[in-house]
Amino acid sequence: MTPAAMAELVRGAAAPGSPAVILTTYGTAKPLVAVPADASRGTHLSLSVITMDDPSLRVSDADREHAVAALREHLLAGRLTLAEFSERVEAALTARVGAELARVQEDLPAVVPAAGSRRKPARFTAALFGRAVRRGRLRLRGRAVAASVFGDLDFDLREATIDHRETAVTVLAAFGNADVYVPEGVNVDVGGITVFGHHRDWGRDAGRPDAPTVHVRVLGLAGTVDVWRVPHDMQGSSYSDIFRQLEDRRRELPS
Repeated sequence: MTPAAMAELVRGAAAPGSPAVILTTYGTAKPLVAVPADASRGTHLSLSVITMDDPSLRVSDADREHAVAALREHLLAGRLTLAEFSERVEAALTARVGAELARVQEDLPAVVPAAGSRRKPARFTAALFGRAVRRGRLRLRGRAVAASVFGDLDFDLREATIDHRETAVTVLAAFGNADVYVPEGVNVDVGGITVFGHHRDWGRDAGRPDAPTVHVRVLGLAGTVDVWRVPHDMQGSSYSDIFRQLEDRRRELPS
């Protein structure tokens, strides 16, 4: 069958009343992507790992993009944390053959419309006249506020899950310190204003267009706010080790 004839069959399958459009690789009946015919813009599509007759065959850029799109849906569904998403996207984008690409989703189901997490979202975190550490599998739902007033706050988002592709975190620091941690590979946009203090971001800006974005907005008065992009090889490091290693890496950069 010629490519033109195959395209005509696909268009015919998309006619009203057909339940789905099945895109297949040439010469195999195994589906690449199943897309509901009535899917509207913004609907979570059912994406699956690319299936090949021979997993040793090389994959294309389109194959990698399909895998990344599926990983993004798993992130928004709460199955992956920001750190896990970042690691798997890196593996997907560097995959050379089908077996390597399949491994990034081998423990994940086919993507279905997200039902939403039942965990209560982390909307407000504060350190008042003391030290507070907020970390673990937090759920971020669009907006969150972290405040440090005469205190020291560690707000660790590496194991967080998110409900939207863009999340805004407002950090308030009044005569206190606040440190925000995100995994390297997630887009981080840092901005705001501090009076008699500073706000800085550390680490390598390795964000990608297909990765979620965390907007960090800072408002400080005689306070300090630091945003740390933590590489994957520092996953088990203490906060003090992260500080030291990223500061050392910054000093090693050419001026």
